[in-house]
Amino acid sequence: MRVFLFAATVFFTHKLTGSGAGSESSSKKCSSQCDVSACPSPNCPSGYVPDRCNCCLVCSRGEDELCPSGKRSSKRRLCQCKMGYKVCGSDGKTYGNVCRMKAASRKALQKEREAITQTHKGPCPSGPAPGHPNSPRYKFNFIADVVEKMAPAVVHIELFLRHPLFGRHVPLSSGSGFIISHSGLIVTNAHVVTAAATVTGRPQLRVQLHDGGAYEATVRDVDRKSDIATIKVNPQKKLPVLSLGRSSDLRPGEFVVAIGSPSPSRTPLPRGCTAQRDGKELGIRDSDIDYIQTDAIINYGNSGGPLVNLDGEVIGINTLKVTAGISFAIPSDRIRRFLTESQHNKHSAGLSVCVCKKRLIGIKMLTVTDGLVEEMKRQNPDFPDDVTSGVLVHQVIPESPAHRGGIEAGDVILKLNGRPLRTTDELQGALLGDGPLLLEVRRGDDELLFHIEPHVVMQ
Repeated sequence: MRVFLFAATVFFTHKLTGSGAGSESSSKKCSSQCDVSACPSPNCPSGYVPDRCNCCLVCSRGEDELCPSGKRSSKRRLCQCKMGYKVCGSDGKTYGNVCRMKAASRKALQKEREAITQTHKGPCPSGPAPGHPNSPRYKFNFIADVVEKMAPAVVHIELFLRHPLFGRHVPLSSGSGFIISHSGLIVTNAHVVTAAATVTGRPQLRVQLHDGGAYEATVRDVDRKSDIATIKVNPQKKLPVLSLGRSSDLRPGEFVVAIGSPSPSRTPLPRGCTAQRDGKELGIRDSDIDYIQTDAIINYGNSGGPLVNLDGEVIGINTLKVTAGISFAIPSDRIRRFLTESQHNKHSAGLSVCVCKKRLIGIKMLTVTDGLVEEMKRQNPDFPDDVTSGVLVHQVIPESPAHRGGIEAGDVILKLNGRPLRTTDELQGALLGDGPLLLEVRRGDDELLFHIEPHVVMQ
């Protein structure tokens, strides 16, 4: 069987130099039968041409190499490509001719890259190639930019027990976390780093960084009610960190990214999505958190990881999946409160669980927004038209200080201790202090004043 391979370079039939058949003398007669098994296997950067007997493939002369007499050549007898017009390659580059493009394609294949093909005659468009930093792919792929910036500070966390007999690790839970100090302080969910009460033995924590480094970790502070915890590793180097943004500045419909590290061997898993601040009742007992509602996919892998805005600021902790397309995150303002409380509270021996003093008034509440006002007006046509800010009382807990003081569901708290009240975080912040709360409330067309003494609980 005869093999023919035609290249875009000049074809020669005699006086070819090189190995094998290409070095045969022109005086040697060709065999009546072609024995392909006797042909050499040359590696030719400029392609192949049949030998003078039209049997074996030998190396073709490359462009600008010395060309045999009688062949297509320049005045200096250098080989030239038959198709001398410029072409645009599939890699977005312009080549002087087809031969140069094919030479580049062969080099790409040798490096296990994609072959380069001709897209059209003439030079490529003057606009940036797909891989150029000014191309739309790079200019508008903002999710990838956020992930690239945030990923080094996202970690994988494993809670495990060491088997007393066999020494094997028995996994208890796993999740994600993010570094907030160069010395190795990490924020995550409490359920990721605390074992169930039925587990016997001393659980151990292992943290794996984005660069592959692994460390043993210890629990610093835990707030099971808020599902927030901090753990500490002792690195040998300065670690990358994430900064906390303000969740109160988050706007409905704003793009966010949920990042996590679902396994030690995988890159942190991003989920680009939209989000809105939402404090609707989630059925969580004794919860006073105004969660962030998002359609980011939050699962066991990125639980405990950061929810970040497009500026790269952490605005929440991925924590709860309600159903497909609806998940919730703990707002960063709540994380900041937890970190502040941790600095002022003593820790018990052994497992360092935060013994937090909390003051409660017994309401579940929502920050008044334009969307909430529209919803309330649909439900209640008598909702005041002049109410544009404040805190809406969504539910009052029976026998709580608010219930005993006269607060009712549907009330809008306009002022706190004589100052305008704009968000639920401001009311939660007031509960961190001491003393009673003076609440100015709008109920229908009436403005009422309530003196509430919060109930103190220890956790």
